[in-house]
Order: sequence, then C-alpha cells, then structure tokens
Amino acid sequence: MIETNELTKMYGELYALNRLTIKLGAGDVYGFIGPNGAGKTTTMRILATLLNPTWGEASVCGYSIHNSPREIRRLVGYMPDFFGVYDDMKVIEYLEFFAASYRITGDARKRKCDEVLDLVDLEFKRNALVTSLSRGMTQRLGLARVLLHDPQVLLLDEPASGLDPRARIEMRRLLKKLRGLGKTIMISSHILPELADICNKIGIIERGQLLFNGDVATAIQQVRHAPVVRVGVAHDREPEARAVLAALPGVTGVELTADPPCLVVTLQKDIEDIAFLADELMRAGFRVRLLQPEEIDLEDVFLGITKGVVS
Repeated sequence: MIETNELTKMYGELYALNRLTIKLGAGDVYGFIGPNGAGKTTTMRILATLLNPTWGEASVCGYSIHNSPREIRRLVGYMPDFFGVYDDMKVIEYLEFFAASYRITGDARKRKCDEVLDLVDLEFKRNALVTSLSRGMTQRLGLARVLLHDPQVLLLDEPASGLDPRARIEMRRLLKKLRGLGKTIMISSHILPELADICNKIGIIERGQLLFNGDVATAIQQVRHAPVVRVGVAHDREPEARAVLAALPGVTGVELTADPPCLVVTLQKDIEDIAFLADELMRAGFRVRLLQPEEIDLEDVFLGITKGVVS
C-alpha cells in the first residue's frame, strides 16, 4: 500500500529526509517515531503529494507520487498536526462542505456525514458550532473530514498532539476502530506507550535517517542488553536471598534497591524462563512475594536507538 525507495528531501545542504526506504502492506498500522525535525511530517507530505522529493521514489496503492498524484489523493486521507476549521459553520455543515468537495452528492452525502459522525462519536455535536468544540473534539472532527471519501490509506501527523489524558484515550479508541476497518495507517506521535498498543510496525527516524524499521518486539530485542527481574522476599532475609541468587548459573548480578524494596537480578541474555529463580528460593526456604520481569516500552526503545539530535 505504501512503498518508498531511497526517498530524499534536501533544503540546500540539509537533509530533511535521507534515503528513506519502507514498505507497508494492507492493514498495517505503522508508528512513525522521531524527535521534532526528524523528517516525519516531510515524509507524510511527500506521500500525500503535497511536497516533491529531491529524488527517490514513493508509491501509494501502486500509484507513483511522480506520475499519479490525482489517483493518490483519491485514496489517501491526510490529517496534519494543525489544520484550519471554519468557525462560523456547524459541525454537520463543515462535513457536508468537504463531502461536496469530494463530489459526494444527494442522499449519499447525508449518509456519509452521518456515518463518520457516528464513527468519531460526535453525533451529539452535529448542530454545534465548530468554534465551540474542545481541542479533542476538533481533532476527531478533522479525522472525520479525512474519512469522508473512504480512503484506503490514512496519514495522521500527531493526531494526539495537545490533547488531555481523556481525549488521548478517546483518540486511541478511535484509531483502534480504524485498524479494525482494515485501513493502512501511518501515524506519527510523541505518545510512545500508546503507539505500542495500536501499531504492528514502527519506524524510528532521526535527522532524516531511518534508524529502525520493523515490529515492536524486534525493536525491544535490539535494545535489551540482558533480562532483568525484580524479586521480592521478606525484608529481613534479603541479604540471604541475594547470596542464594548470586550463586545461581545464568545470574550475572544481584542488586538490592530501596524504592521499591526488592532484589534486582540481571540474567544472561539468552535466558527467557525466569521461574527457576523462584524455584531455587523456595527450595532454600524463602517465601517469594514478587517475581516480575522488567518491561521495556517504546520510550526505552526510542532512547536506546536515537541519540537525541535533530536536523
């Protein structure tokens, strides 16, 4: 559905995008992660045929951005980070205006506007002025607008930007609905833990250079140096338990932490089954209160792969 090959955008000597090569299939939800100025918006604008690359190729649904921009625009819904709305219009009037721009007429227009309002949970605001909407509702209205022509591909640039926690939860639920409809979605966001719950693939970009492209599990494996497990026993017996664990094969280190009070056990990289830790402690007469592997989330992955520099 989306494919780029050596896609590059330069401004003078500056690489805004440097030889980007990715491939997304039908139904993929792709989390595009990177600091401000990394090249995310540039990529989306090129794919939406709003910006020409310096060189390289990209295609959407089999159409080249160079030769078939009209066909691509019929198949793509692009939602920028910030977009203008017509404050003096009602919500339903706003959607009907854009539906008419997509040449949706008659009963089909009314039906389509009702469908997208229901999808984004704004039916109760259909007769409210756009200017009266909250930031979260405005974002959902913007998403409803790009869904009017039923695009196969969605390019969503920071859809959760500036939203409060409740509005972010609502946006995440909406994105899951769209995933369930089989849309191919590229979504950039700084709300990294939420992307892990939505996306089946991620790309990490910095200074226009793609540093990682693959699934979340592979990204976590790339930055995980060794498994770490938190073990809890009775506080007065922690020094004894520390000695028992440190002597076990496969254990490379044991540290005692105060917050929260527990033993932090580092294992050899190839060890996946941690149950032996509890087994050995119980054989030695300890009551195990906690056995918890330390999880790595997308924020850890992002910090582990990037260097914190921008173009």
